[in-house]
Amino acid sequence: MSEVKIAAESRTEFGKGAARRIRRADKVPGVLYGHGADPLHLTLPGHELLLALRTPNVLISLDIDGKTNELAIPKAVQRDPLKGFLEHVDLLLVKRGEKVTVEIPVHAEGELAAGGNLLEHVLNALPVEAEATHIPESVTVSVEGLEAGASVHAKDIKLPSGVTLAVDEDAVVLQVLAAQAEETAEGEESEAGEEAAEA
Repeated sequence: MSEVKIAAESRTEFGKGAARRIRRADKVPGVLYGHGADPLHLTLPGHELLLALRTPNVLISLDIDGKTNELAIPKAVQRDPLKGFLEHVDLLLVKRGEKVTVEIPVHAEGELAAGGNLLEHVLNALPVEAEATHIPESVTVSVEGLEAGASVHAKDIKLPSGVTLAVDEDAVVLQVLAAQAEETAEGEESEAGEEAAEA
């Protein structure tokens, strides 16, 4: 897992006006919390943070005011719903060797059995417990040859050493659905529309 170094500044200004000024300077307001310490309000460089957040559960080494170094993982990221820029980030303080619970993306590989079946991601991300400095970026599951009605459970997924499930092992992660004829779906929709018109 990669560790990204980011220089951060502690901030004392709060509220919408202060947050707008920070964003105008291409920076992002954030909060660092955890380990029972008081939350620390930070200003982070926007571009560097954006690049770091492209990696799920990235480990961020924060150089705060050039005085202290802290390790953190992103816990909540707020983006502008239209433009997508970062509005705010919550960071969780972690220590080397400490176990944390995170969600890692699940990727499927391989071809389903013939017949136009569909793969449904019941869980897009798998809750796991891992050492803060060894969080896997994702897990890959083979769906090669799976037929309609087949499921992949959490216990079926091979996890890296030192990583354990933080969800019921019988939880369904992926399932294969039989392809449904499109005409049937369209027919039902038009019937529902006619009934609504009559009502």
